[in-house]
Amino acid sequence: MFTIEIKSIEKVHSGGKIAVNKISAEMNERVTTLIGRNGAGKTTLLRMLSTQLLPTSGTAVVEGYDIIKETKKVREMISSIPQEASPIGILTPYEQVKMYLVGRKFDRKDASSQAIEALETVGLGDAMNSPADTLSGGMKRKMFVALSIASEANMVFLDEPTTGLDPLSRFEVWSAIKKLKSNVLLTTHYMEEAENLSNEVYLMDSGKIIDHGTVKSLLRKFKDRIRIESQKQIADSYRVAGMYIKYAPIDETERYIREGATVKRITLDDLFIMRGVDLES
Repeated sequence: MFTIEIKSIEKVHSGGKIAVNKISAEMNERVTTLIGRNGAGKTTLLRMLSTQLLPTSGTAVVEGYDIIKETKKVREMISSIPQEASPIGILTPYEQVKMYLVGRKFDRKDASSQAIEALETVGLGDAMNSPADTLSGGMKRKMFVALSIASEANMVFLDEPTTGLDPLSRFEVWSAIKKLKSNVLLTTHYMEEAENLSNEVYLMDSGKIIDHGTVKSLLRKFKDRIRIESQKQIADSYRVAGMYIKYAPIDETERYIREGATVKRITLDDLFIMRGVDLES
């Protein structure tokens, strides 16, 4: 059985703007990541799959249940942490995780032990009794990951879980996500994050899925190549945000370094560049 089976799902906002354009897909990897530009439809799709937003047409099956016909069942199977989630400042991580579990119908004793175990798992054992207002941004995001760990949900939805965090805090949240036993669907703008966490990646643009696969398979087209960046125009290059970019064989690395260009390894960022994202004429 597929973890998520999407059936021609569509979301049209007031005014006729199509946010998600009749997407169909089957997702059955442990960690699946949606990437794409702002406005590509990632968050809208995630919100529909997690039953926070009603599709205009189409549907999806999450962990065996239809998101429209069996909404209550879906919600029992999932845990969803939106990007804008923020803790209650005066409550401690322990109090907030326990309260969340009681709301999910956990026995109070079990909720208490589950909360402690989850907070220790994400590295918040020493801070579990500190008011949330005293925690760093990374610690707050880890607290929300602890919510999902403690919930024992089959599926966890994470919308840009590390936006705005410093590099160290981002690594801490990644480590916490890796400790989840649940299936995970997340959105991110950080390509390093997608590469670090994902079993499969879906690339979205203008409300559609335009490519998907493992990080390795998506980058196969760049095999044995490097990215050249230069302030000066170079032959057969793209102009991107005031810089010239070219993909060249890896054995030409020294030549471009001698010419004063910057040489970088290929990443998922290059999927956007090759598709003409933000290219200047």
